[in-house]
Formats: sequence, structure tokens, C-alpha cells
Amino acid sequence: MRQLIVNADDFGLTEAVSSGILDAHREGIVTSTTLMANGGAFDAAVSMSRRAPRLGIGVHLNLTAGKPVSPALKIPSLVDRSGRLHLSPGRLLRALVSRQVDLADVEIELRRQIIKIRNAGILPTHLDGHKHVHVLPGVSDVVIRLAQEFSIPSIRCPREVAPNLSTLPRSGNPRNAVVKQYLVGRMVSGFANCFKEKLARAGLLFPSHFYGLSQTGLLNTQSILKILGRLPDGVSELMCHPGYLDTDLVWVGTRLLAQRETEIQALTASPVRKLVAYRRIQLISYRQLGPLQEHDDANREVTIRSEQNQPWTTSTREFSR
Repeated sequence: MRQLIVNADDFGLTEAVSSGILDAHREGIVTSTTLMANGGAFDAAVSMSRRAPRLGIGVHLNLTAGKPVSPALKIPSLVDRSGRLHLSPGRLLRALVSRQVDLADVEIELRRQIIKIRNAGILPTHLDGHKHVHVLPGVSDVVIRLAQEFSIPSIRCPREVAPNLSTLPRSGNPRNAVVKQYLVGRMVSGFANCFKEKLARAGLLFPSHFYGLSQTGLLNTQSILKILGRLPDGVSELMCHPGYLDTDLVWVGTRLLAQRETEIQALTASPVRKLVAYRRIQLISYRQLGPLQEHDDANREVTIRSEQNQPWTTSTREFSR
């Protein structure tokens, strides 16, 4: 059986991004999203989510951009002089290695992000990281502890099998941008390999297969069709970044601008929905991940709890360990 979680990152980044995610959920194949506790449109996203009860919502842990949830004085190693999160993933990694970032600050901020989302009435289905910071050394251990503390059963493991570089979509991007994203994918997947073993030892859940890392900024209808056409048996996750482009998004400073609208079109495209049906791919959210079974630790997989003949949209059960 092929089962697929389609998770839209950056819910709450702007109102237009959140609207795009909800449209890709209602009219397309998006089943799950992750909410930014420090997003500029957090309150609007929470309000919007009440109109989409079938959408699984997790926490998009953020250490690299925006105003923190914690008071800046409580997390001095993470903020600049203006009190904002400012470290790129690469700079954050170097600061962690050189111990210029205090992991106690990381834990304070990430805990407050989870609490803010829970206090808004959302019980998170899973955790992941903005720009995948949750797999970085040190941070990954904090994230696992917090998942256990808050009984959050699942965490994204962005361990991607390397695609053929020549087959990656260009989508109007220069070749050097495609190569750069490919290399980022290989680096993140390397950290995720170690993270996978930690998750298995902690008894936390994660899909067996992951897609969308090397295609970040490049996803379109054809690339999604290729992923769906080769989707293996078991549980997979496809990461995406749908959203509408407006002036708020430009001011945020993200590199994903018009690309987000391309992804809405792809995720709602008729050929994509038809291929899901033709290949009998069961669309699920992180809500439906079941307990880990007995597997070789080198190849842990998750199973799905689902009602006989029930589509993913009818499931409202939470699984907690």
C-alpha cells in the first residue's frame, strides 16, 4: 500500500501564504501543514485553521528568522541587537559547533513556540523545522526531548534518496541554483541519517520516505507527477511550499516568491489528482501514523491506523505515545 503525507510548510508566515495552503488542501492533495509560532500571520492562520478541521497541523520550529516567541533577553545567543532571530542555517551550525549558541536558549525558544501553538487550541500532530534546523547536532536532541515532553508522537525526518541531478526541474531557474539546492539536499539528508537513528531509539514516528528537499523552489506539476509515479510502498512525505504572492511575502525576505503560486497550481492540478487515484495512493496526515512495529533499526518504518475503506479526510483520531 502506498500512503502519502503532503505537508505544506510555513503556515502563518503571511496571510496570503496561509490562504494558499488552505486552497491546496481543499482543492488539491495537501493533507498536512506546519504552523510558525512566530509567523507574522499567526493569529490569522489559527483562525483559518478552524475552517479546515481535516487538515493536520504540526509545529514549524524556527530558529533562523523573525521575532522570537521568547523575550530576547532570555535567549541572547540566538538574537541580534534588535532582538530578532538572525542566524542562517549555516551560521547556526557553525555557532553550535563553536558553542557560541547556547542549547539552553534553543530549548527555551522551541518550548515556547510549541506552547504558543497549544495555547491557541491546536494539538500538534508532529514537529519539523524551518530550513530543517531540527536535524542539526544538538538541536535534534532538544527537539526529541520536547516531542516526548509534549507527547507529540511524530517528527519529520528529511532523509531523501538522492535524485538524478539531470532530472531535477529547472522551472526557469539557472543551473547553479538547481545545483545549489541539490547540494543542500545532500547535506540535510546526511544530518537526517543520524537523526533517523535517534528517532527510532526514542520511539518517535516518521515516514519511511521523504521527497521535496532537492526540489525546494523547483516543484511543479511535472516534478510532482514524477514523484507520484515512482512512489514506493509504505509511508512517504512530500514537502511543499504553496502560497500566494503579495507585498507581505516580499517583505519577509524568503526566496520562495512566485514559486509558491506555481506549487498551488501543481498541487491542485487535475493530472496530479488523477494519478493519485490511478495509483491508489492513500492521502493521509501525520494524525494517522501508528506505532512503530518490530523492524531492523537500520530500516524502521511506520504503520498506519486507518478505518477500512475510509479516506484520510474522515480520520480525526490523534495517536500519542
